[in-house]
Amino acid sequence: MLKVEKRNGNVVDFEQDKIKIAIEKAMKETDKGIDEEVSQKIACEVFEELKNKELVDIEDIQDLVEFSLMKYRPEVAKKYILYRQERTKLREKGWDMTALQRDIYDKKYRYDGESFNDFLTRVSGGNEYIKKAIKDKKFMPAGRILAGRGLDKLGRKITLSNCYVMPKVEDSIESIFDTAKYLARTYSYGGGCGVNISKLRPKGARVNNAALTTTGSVSFMDLFSLVTGLIGMRGRRGALMLNMDSSHPDIEEFINVKNDLDKVTYANISVNVDDEFMKAVKNDTEYDLHFTVEANGQEIHKKVRAKELFEKLAYNNWNDAEPGILFKDRIDSWHLMSEFDDFEFAGVNPCAEEPLPAFGSCNLSSINISNFVKYPFKEDAYFDFEDFKVAVKHGVRFLNGVLDENAELHPLKEQREVAKNLRQIGLGLMGVADMFIKLGIRYGSDESIDLIKKIGRVMINEALRESAMLAKKDGPFPMYREKEFLASKFLQKNADPDVIELIKEHGVRNSQLLTMAPTGSISTLLGCSNGVEPIFQISYTRKTESLNNEDTYYKVYTEIVREYMDAHGIRDEEDLPDFIITSKDLDYKDRILVQSAWQEFIDASISSTCNVPNEFTVEQVEELYMFAWEKGLKGVTIYRDGCQRAGILISNNKKSTKEKIDELQGEIDALAKNALAENPDVCPMCGGKMNHSGGCRECQDCGYSPCSI
Repeated sequence: MLKVEKRNGNVVDFEQDKIKIAIEKAMKETDKGIDEEVSQKIACEVFEELKNKELVDIEDIQDLVEFSLMKYRPEVAKKYILYRQERTKLREKGWDMTALQRDIYDKKYRYDGESFNDFLTRVSGGNEYIKKAIKDKKFMPAGRILAGRGLDKLGRKITLSNCYVMPKVEDSIESIFDTAKYLARTYSYGGGCGVNISKLRPKGARVNNAALTTTGSVSFMDLFSLVTGLIGMRGRRGALMLNMDSSHPDIEEFINVKNDLDKVTYANISVNVDDEFMKAVKNDTEYDLHFTVEANGQEIHKKVRAKELFEKLAYNNWNDAEPGILFKDRIDSWHLMSEFDDFEFAGVNPCAEEPLPAFGSCNLSSINISNFVKYPFKEDAYFDFEDFKVAVKHGVRFLNGVLDENAELHPLKEQREVAKNLRQIGLGLMGVADMFIKLGIRYGSDESIDLIKKIGRVMINEALRESAMLAKKDGPFPMYREKEFLASKFLQKNADPDVIELIKEHGVRNSQLLTMAPTGSISTLLGCSNGVEPIFQISYTRKTESLNNEDTYYKVYTEIVREYMDAHGIRDEEDLPDFIITSKDLDYKDRILVQSAWQEFIDASISSTCNVPNEFTVEQVEELYMFAWEKGLKGVTIYRDGCQRAGILISNNKKSTKEKIDELQGEIDALAKNALAENPDVCPMCGGKMNHSGGCRECQDCGYSPCSI
């Protein structure tokens, strides 16, 4: 049988149908369209030319196709030749990139000058489907995988998990500082963290030490924030989410803490709101803030008017873009482990798309859903569900491979154990807004919601199906119990009958499958809209200096808008159709309805910020939050254009915070040096073995070195 040697050296059987498909794909792009008789004739001619050979090169086949096309359809030959040239350029140099995209690629993800092909091979782990999907901008692993995969073989200590959640901080000084230690260690490996402080006793509660009463839970937020800033200032990435239950007596102080611009500057904050609170807001009734101090039995109760507290929360979000809201009861009830009595979420990651248990973590990747639209911007454009199913299947398989590879790369032993027992992954989407524009659908319309529900159901069922097939091969995740798993309301609502039967037979390999991350850097790298968000703007103004040393201003269109304008010969944005809409022009209810439709099929959560115009009122923020709760969201926050936070982000009022960080760094350095003096072979940070070389010492486990202080 005739064999074909591919560019990667693999040898496969010759398939004549593939030639026909490739020709018809090029034909589709011409005015005359597809001629199946001609495509079949060319495919047969190519086979006849090669049939007496044992092995042919893929380039030889394509040369013959070009020659035949020139005879029968010269205009198709041109399309085919241009496509080959583009693919050759892509293999050798990578995508065409803007300065920003090149900066992201070179500075964040490319390792030590590796070629584009080497980059693809490294991050895909040699998975040929994923390698091609990344090259085609259909799939992209999250930042930790891009930056760190394969580097453990070079001795680098980098986790492949973007996000972690710490145990809820227990009501003791030991637990508080253990948490600070866990944060520092996790940041040093590149992971972001979430911490719930709801178990810390409120301000004024009795304590059994010299202070007599505590300064309260909120007073410890700065400690965790400072640790985050300290590690970040050492050239590593630090990201922190702090959250508190709405029923905690310190909740009002928590909501207002960031009004002081020098407090908690290195953390996001969110309130865990329960259904009882939201009902009290809706009915304008009182709400009970309560806490029991386990150490001494002290009961603390405070009645508040729920609506008044809600108004303060809404005002701060309107003014400062924080705190966000997490709908706790929806988070706890809408996932695959909801009926396991021994399972509990401890908090959420910094962008809130990942509710996780204590020491939980997650590997993330996203499918660029816009590139599954066939014949974009045309009347016959459609979403290719079959192609998408294949991507979901390979995405789940890919993330399970990353999960196994990352098994020993988590910073803490407890994190390694939880990852092994739960096997949580997070496959998500980006390019949602771009997909709608390619299909001619308005974001938030009934048509868009219907399409979301079709795609969402396919996605969760294909993910469950592939996880079950992996369980057939390797066994279900260790904490899996069939009765409790099958009782999940999320599973019962979304799984097709054949998928349920497959799960009954084999179990599933993963306790969590889908999530919607913000995809900021990776969507920018690919040039698509981020996450599930609408496009931010139609165009923006860029300034450049001309040859005459004068500033020149010109308009730059958002990528998807430029593509649409080019496809339809549009010169002015005034001529764009009404279905192309930006976040500032979108009714907030339509924005919430889109997120609600996706959340129905996502077992984790969705990172979401509703961008609203400056004239958006506090009352509208309250309405937005109430509507989001009623529509089953797990969380949401807003960013109002021109709010006070915009000024804070560019202010220079950071001196006192830096002084605090420098002071804390000095104390840590002194403690570490003293510990090393007492035992020079033991790492003062993690207890690992110190290796002595080059006139200094370095921990073989966490990488700590006194020479870097």
